[in-house]
Amino acid sequence: MKLSFLHLVGKMLYKNLAYYALRPTCVLAGLALLTLPAPAQNQPIRVIAFGAHPDDCDLGAGGLAAKYAARGNKVKFVSLTNGDAGHQSMRGEELAKRRRAEAQEAGRRIGIEYEVLDNHDGKLLPTLDVREQVIREIRQWKADIVIAPRPNDYHPDHRYTGVLVQDASYMVIVPDLVTDTPPLKRNPVFLYYSDRFTRPQPFRADIVVSIDDVFEEKINMLDAHVSQFYEWLPWTEGQFEQVPKDPAERKKWLAASMRGERKLQSEWREALEKRYGAQAASIQHAEAFEITEYGRQPSEEEIRKLFPFFPER
Repeated sequence: MKLSFLHLVGKMLYKNLAYYALRPTCVLAGLALLTLPAPAQNQPIRVIAFGAHPDDCDLGAGGLAAKYAARGNKVKFVSLTNGDAGHQSMRGEELAKRRRAEAQEAGRRIGIEYEVLDNHDGKLLPTLDVREQVIREIRQWKADIVIAPRPNDYHPDHRYTGVLVQDASYMVIVPDLVTDTPPLKRNPVFLYYSDRFTRPQPFRADIVVSIDDVFEEKINMLDAHVSQFYEWLPWTEGQFEQVPKDPAERKKWLAASMRGERKLQSEWREALEKRYGAQAASIQHAEAFEITEYGRQPSEEEIRKLFPFFPER
């Protein structure tokens, strides 16, 4: 195939030599075809996901991240706060250090990068300084896809994470802002994680991805956040005494909890069937995402390129 292409280009250049002799730049352009880099679709897909706390991204997109990583694509999770308030007995720098280590271990378990920024938990605000942190992260990662929470949520840090990423969604391509980091040439596709909040409007499942094949990997990732899933969150829900002491047993307990709390939502079925067809009926676990209005609006063809997990039509 490649030799045939080179032969065809050579014949075209030879046939039109007299024409191109008067236009040397055209000759060079034609020869340059032979040394063009690989097509964009052959490059790794680059995904960056933002959460307010070290474990938020894992809940919303841990399965998706594992699927991308398994295919050699590049994924980075970023926590905008250091999580230094999310525990019933630990606090401050001691807790922040522990949660940063947990996030690093979670990322290592599925083969992605995980960064924890040093903003205080429970005190995140949509300031210009933090917005510029977000812009830098997106630019430095050269993101194709950016994921964040919707800006309506029970937790102010979650809400403001959504606002900060939303505010960055156009600015990542503006050259005169955050001039220490080169702007992106093209606005990424911005997505929201799924949630169950209904006001001012409910979550809309535009893209639903089966994670049946990586569900155990997602649980393994969540399991790394010991301070959260076995201590803080059970404590806030009055279930701390129910957490098994044995590491293997508590991991089973976590998996059972996730199956109950994060099961496939009935309202996701239409989007699931749209891309999985008959296979949708057998899917048990999935992650859903809403395409925001603020980034690039992908066509169905581009969605299938950015999410190369769906069966061929």
